[in-house]
Amino acid sequence: MSEIQIVPLARAAPIALANGSWTKMLVTREYVAGNDTALGFSLFTAGTVTELVAHEVEELVFVVEGHGELRRDVGAPVPFSSGDAIFVPRRAWHAVANLSEGDVTMVCVFPHPTYPPTERRSAIV
Repeated sequence: MSEIQIVPLARAAPIALANGSWTKMLVTREYVAGNDTALGFSLFTAGTVTELVAHEVEELVFVVEGHGELRRDVGAPVPFSSGDAIFVPRRAWHAVANLSEGDVTMVCVFPHPTYPPTERRSAIV
């Protein structure tokens, strides 16, 4: 039988990103036994551009605060701002660029029980 569970943000260990930014994976099998979907929260400090990543599965993102763009390995950047929902197809190379004067915060969801297998490349500017 499943039970409703709470995972406080403070409980999850941060995954360090560029420029003091971080991601915390909150709903994963590490914290919620038997889950099939992972949920994370990310904070990107002003001026941050992350490395390019491509996840094995699709990613759903909700932009809570700030604005910026998703930079891709091919094609024009995709602008985003607070209140936007973003669909990133599986294996699509993308990097987050924070164009705000403050933080960009996002909630991300993966159809995978943990942070999914991910390839990484150097950051793009």
